[in-house]
Amino acid sequence: MKNLEFKSRRNKLAKTIGKSGVAIIATADLSTRTNDTYYPFRSNSDFYYFTGFLEPNALMVLAPGRPEGEFILCVRPKNPLMETWEGHMEGLSGVINNYNADQSFDIADIDSILKDLLHGRERVFYSIGKHKIYDDKVTEAFKTLRESQRQGGVVPNEIVSVDTMIHDMRQIKSRKEIQLMKEAARIGVEAHLRVMNECKPSVYEYQIEASINHQFGQYGTVPSYNSIVASGDNACTLHYVENQSMMKQGDLLLTDAGCEYQMYASDITRTIPVSGQFTKEQKAIYSIVLEAQKSVISSVKPGQTFEKMQKNCIEIITRGLKKLGILKGSVSKLIKEESYKDFYMHGIGHWLGIDVHDVGSYVNEKGKSKPFAPGMVITVEPGIYISKKTKAIDKKWKGIGIRIEDDVLVTRSGCEVLSGELPKEIEAIEAMMSSN
Repeated sequence: MKNLEFKSRRNKLAKTIGKSGVAIIATADLSTRTNDTYYPFRSNSDFYYFTGFLEPNALMVLAPGRPEGEFILCVRPKNPLMETWEGHMEGLSGVINNYNADQSFDIADIDSILKDLLHGRERVFYSIGKHKIYDDKVTEAFKTLRESQRQGGVVPNEIVSVDTMIHDMRQIKSRKEIQLMKEAARIGVEAHLRVMNECKPSVYEYQIEASINHQFGQYGTVPSYNSIVASGDNACTLHYVENQSMMKQGDLLLTDAGCEYQMYASDITRTIPVSGQFTKEQKAIYSIVLEAQKSVISSVKPGQTFEKMQKNCIEIITRGLKKLGILKGSVSKLIKEESYKDFYMHGIGHWLGIDVHDVGSYVNEKGKSKPFAPGMVITVEPGIYISKKTKAIDKKWKGIGIRIEDDVLVTRSGCEVLSGELPKEIEAIEAMMSSN
């Protein structure tokens, strides 16, 4: 992504906080995995959104109207010895030359730098509670300036969370962001097609997961979350990630996997028969989930809400389960009593973006479900889960866990299914698997 995109975002944030405000956003630090080794580093999403900078131990300060420069990055200085071991570091000059920072400072000097940058500002926009080290430094600088107020000049009088304004910005994707998310979805589709090609009895779930990771790796991407590769009754555990069981004839395989492409996520789920053919009971449950998903996706447009989509989904699933005799009673009473929650216990979807469960409120300022707008990206993922532990139900239904999930872009006239190239009709899945 070009620097111009990040600059446009900073300009929008600067306009929002005004010349009396200053915004501070920190990235993540390295996280120890074992002894002296670390987990792969991933930038804080908000920090990346405004900077594009991908090194740890960094802080962005945005000070609108500041004569010396509005966009300040505090980073690690170049260290030849560290670079020998860990690779290239941008350093103080690098972030100016390559990331368009107006000024840069050594992150080790952050205590004095913050006091200088906060002086003359009325409000500090910073989200406390995410990074204790910087929480302490920001509040200490704020306190010190407040205590010196008698010496004259403008000093901050409040610390305001910056989350809401940033997350509202992030909900509407730019043209470039949509391009990246389409690519993430395309790569995700390829991985799921490979699952369909390799799924068969006696293969282990972790082998399927390895194939998914390998497919992601062909494009330099990583999983956007821990892949769920759940066969048989494992699929009835919503966040099953052990992925250790051997797949068996007659079982279903639920695969929930997406990749992160240039920091943007996909999130796709398909449920397929391990043996290549759905049983009668599996078809019956699958058809309900597919009907619900297709109905909900067809309703996605500006003005639609998750709340209305969920209501639609619940009605279809409840009606379908009643028709099969799994639920008994009137549909309206079953919905009122939430009887469906024994089999469908989660929401219809979530925001999608830099984070797989992306930021942004699900309700508006009036407490009502937030209406969709063009440029938002969501997932649509209905499911039915009938665990073997479920009581008072015919055993022919037990062990069936099904979810179907696609990534959907809200457009001006309706929606576009970014993962739409991945088959989900029963006949299409069976035809693909029978050709292997």
